[in-house]
Amino acid sequence: MLFAARMPVNTIDERAKYLKQSLVVFVLDAEGDLAIALEAFTAEHLNRLPKTQSQSSAQTDLAVDCFLTQGRVGNKTPLDLFLEYHTDLSQEDRTLLAQWNQSFTGLFAIIQTVADGFELKNWLTEKRYFVRAVGLQPPEQIARLQPNEIVITRLAPITEAEWMFFSDFTLLGKLGKPKLAVAVGNFKKCYPEDLYGDAPELLEEAWRSVEQSHQEWLDFFGSEEVTLPGYKANQQLQLFQERVTQNRLAAAGIDSSQPLSDLMKQHGAFEDSDSAEITQVLETFEPLHQPSAATSGKSAMIQPQFSLPDALKKAEQVTLLTHPQWGQVYLSSYPQIKALLELDTAPTEKDKKLVRQALNEPEMNAYLWHRLAQQYPVPLERLLQKALEQPAFGLVEGLNPLLQSYSKALKPILPETASVPVHLHSLFQDAVMEVHKTQAQKPKEVSKANKGFQRR
Repeated sequence: MLFAARMPVNTIDERAKYLKQSLVVFVLDAEGDLAIALEAFTAEHLNRLPKTQSQSSAQTDLAVDCFLTQGRVGNKTPLDLFLEYHTDLSQEDRTLLAQWNQSFTGLFAIIQTVADGFELKNWLTEKRYFVRAVGLQPPEQIARLQPNEIVITRLAPITEAEWMFFSDFTLLGKLGKPKLAVAVGNFKKCYPEDLYGDAPELLEEAWRSVEQSHQEWLDFFGSEEVTLPGYKANQQLQLFQERVTQNRLAAAGIDSSQPLSDLMKQHGAFEDSDSAEITQVLETFEPLHQPSAATSGKSAMIQPQFSLPDALKKAEQVTLLTHPQWGQVYLSSYPQIKALLELDTAPTEKDKKLVRQALNEPEMNAYLWHRLAQQYPVPLERLLQKALEQPAFGLVEGLNPLLQSYSKALKPILPETASVPVHLHSLFQDAVMEVHKTQAQKPKEVSKANKGFQRR
């Protein structure tokens, strides 16, 4: 229960505040491996943020707060080291500190304010929390939290029923659906470790969907990498989407030989619904219906649609790639760079510009650069030396630092191809509809709204 009976206020608040401050001081004053780990963690965290945010003290403080439980020194967290060092802590303090391993950063809507705290909803998972302000934030900052405001902050438990604000806030204001969808997409990019920080079952299901899509891709295309003219790539993706939809209908025990329009009419949907909407509708009926999405996870998630971005449909060549963790990507720059590496001649200024643009391209992830490094090690090293004007650049020791300098994660983060919770899919669909409505009213204006989890 959200508002269940609570422990005495003053004691738990004061201990929580004191222990949090002591833990932060312990980390900031540390030397050796802990200090090195802190520097690397905060640098990676801040590197994912827009420059205007990465330079703020609030974001630096949030990075440190994340490090307390997410950072690693060997196989231990800073919180583990703090508990080991302070052997005189009471059992009550140790219990409180141990609970902080459940802390997470979220994108929250403030539902209501009450006399001694706030009710918050995590927009990513729809879970609700009663949250206390224990004195870690200035009163004027707390006073800014009003119903319907959207805020990014970190929470940590202090009892079974209560949580505390574990960090300062980034207040985003009262957002309409298009801006909220943008905020969700930005959160995914900036805080990938906390995407479903309080719902591991959703995260597990999302990763499982990436693996499933990878296998379905291999079954259809027969290869991890396919390069086609843009229009043919688009046709193949459409056929692949149809195959995936038909296979999932068959797996659900639904007669996939019926025309899709007939199936949709039977279940109350429109003929022009996309595959995600089809899945959403059909999962509300037997045999796909699940009595509890929280326990099964199956009906809680929806697979985004496979589609080629409009900008690539007319491209001369597009490479489609899949990976069981990095997901699927569609790129016109990849085949061009491969062609340069196969020629292995002195690059022109145009070629160098292409390489620099690819480094800045979010879809050209670390896995793809390492794939090229494995296939063309010497040509890639020479090409990067020329494009970056760094004659001493070495691929073995220099590739990962280079990729990190371009804000590329070295380990897989949940890709755009992963399934998403139903409520987020609905949010993005509503946001797109609102943007289209605005465009129709103002035909000369071009919207640049980010679609969050929508595939590019």
